[in-house]
Amino acid sequence: VQLQASGGGLVQAGGSLRLSCVASDFTFRSYARGWFRQAPGKEREFVSAITWSRSSSGSSAVYAESVKGRFTISRDNARNSVYLQMNNLKPEDTAVYYCAEQKGAASIATMTDPLRYDYWGQGTQVTVSS
Repeated sequence: VQLQASGGGLVQAGGSLRLSCVASDFTFRSYARGWFRQAPGKEREFVSAITWSRSSSGSSAVYAESVKGRFTISRDNARNSVYLQMNNLKPEDTAVYYCAEQKGAASIATMTDPLRYDYWGQGTQVTVSS
């Protein structure tokens, strides 16, 4: 599986961006796809993730506390894509954003742990100016 992240850019504080993550393959019966970010000098941190299963039309989404109410994750199965709508951006949101995919059934614990992800995209830079 190859993941391609896009949509980053430079935006002023209070602005919005929409990140996209497209997967090259789609063979798993279930998975979780998430977004992580890494700012210079800091560790990679969880942002948001969403689940998908062939056996269920529903999904679960989880967010980091720092982005709740501002970011929304969604998926488009037909396009093998997951999106991250980021509103009311703050300078502290500045980072390289990575999408990642986790095979199989996921839980909140596994969705927030970068070590549980099997595939990673190349990252897209988000810069928020004050």
